[in-house]
Amino acid sequence: MLEFFKDLGKAFTIGVIIFLIRGVIMYLNGFEIEMDENFYLDFAYNQMYAVVLYMANAHVLSYLLRRYKNRVFEIRNLLLAASLSVLISIAAIFLMRFFIKVIIYDIPLSEFMATEKLMHYWFSLTISITVTTAFYIFYYYRSKQENKVKEQKVIAGTASAKFDALKNQLDPHFLFNSLNVLTSLIDEHPENAQRFTTSLSKVYRYVLEQKNKDLVTVDEELNFAKTYMSLLKMRFEDSIVFEIPEHSKDPESKVVPLSLQLLLENAVKHNIVTSSKPLYIKIYEQNGTLVVENNLQVKQVIKKSSGVGLSNIRQRYQLLTKKQVSIKEDGTHFKVAIPMLTKQIKVMRQQQQQEKEFDDSYIRARKHVEELKGFYYNLISYCLVIPFLIFINYRTYWEFKWFWFSAIGWGVGLAFHAYKVFVNDGVLGSDWERRKIQKFMDEEKGKPWD
Repeated sequence: MLEFFKDLGKAFTIGVIIFLIRGVIMYLNGFEIEMDENFYLDFAYNQMYAVVLYMANAHVLSYLLRRYKNRVFEIRNLLLAASLSVLISIAAIFLMRFFIKVIIYDIPLSEFMATEKLMHYWFSLTISITVTTAFYIFYYYRSKQENKVKEQKVIAGTASAKFDALKNQLDPHFLFNSLNVLTSLIDEHPENAQRFTTSLSKVYRYVLEQKNKDLVTVDEELNFAKTYMSLLKMRFEDSIVFEIPEHSKDPESKVVPLSLQLLLENAVKHNIVTSSKPLYIKIYEQNGTLVVENNLQVKQVIKKSSGVGLSNIRQRYQLLTKKQVSIKEDGTHFKVAIPMLTKQIKVMRQQQQQEKEFDDSYIRARKHVEELKGFYYNLISYCLVIPFLIFINYRTYWEFKWFWFSAIGWGVGLAFHAYKVFVNDGVLGSDWERRKIQKFMDEEKGKPWD
């Protein structure tokens, strides 16, 4: 009901504007305007036409938007919308003329039908089509802005959700594998199982603390790796040998959290670890990377890999940097080098920003060219259609030059279109559009997902 009264208010306001414009045109054409009974009657009829035509076309537009949503602006659906708008407008004009002539003025139906001519519909139909076209243009641009905001929100949300999903994989994965180790200890070394359980709680606390972090310092990760290796030593004792640095060479360097734990776990999982064939694992820095290296003695029969380890690390780094995770195997040793993100990463980020700015510039330039094409198509259409309407007006009833309504209404729209395309600053300019999109995106960041 509220929407109905809003539409009614809009229809009445548009009717007043049309009436004023019509009055100015009549005055310029030499008609005398007197504030008498005929003036108020003319205003009443004008408002009746405006309200009925607006409400009828608004209902059609609302129906099409509900049915087709954003697809309403496809060529096929636009042609359907135009056809429905013309038919609805003609039917509405006919009914109003019938009501005025037959019901109010009591003209016989046969006489009314005999005197009906196409020229009686041109004026009202032209105004109706002009106003309806303006509303379609308005909804089209509003839909474009909403889609741009949604696209940016989806892109940002997808990357964030993907990264969170990768991090959340680690909790059940780590716990599951730790419980497997604990099960083995209960069978093989019951005395170590209790100590393992106590240490496991400390390790898992670190897992939970790093859950919401994208990066941690290398020193934090090295300390955690030492704790985790102590757990492995409880199970494998002298069958596994570690070499790990005390501190990072650069205290500011960072890696993705739990990366070392996954690589250590991967080495133990896929290699033979016995007293006769001990597994040697070495962690060291090399050329801006943190390397985890182990001697290669692959198990002949292993359980099917879950694919979480190396794949998880690779995907998380891909979402953070262009630096790649390096994996090398030479027959005797297996090496995985993960990038350490240091102050040098700023250079990479600047390069990424420059590339992004170039891409954004290209997109803006392409968009501007498309807007120019749209404006020139609009201008060409104006130059073709308005003379045609002038010709129709001349051939039908030149005493009243109704073509001015279309010429002025469309001309105002064309002027706004030119302003938007050629003026960067100011309200509705191209920069204004960009700032509005950024503002809406910033507002959307603070809202919860549906």
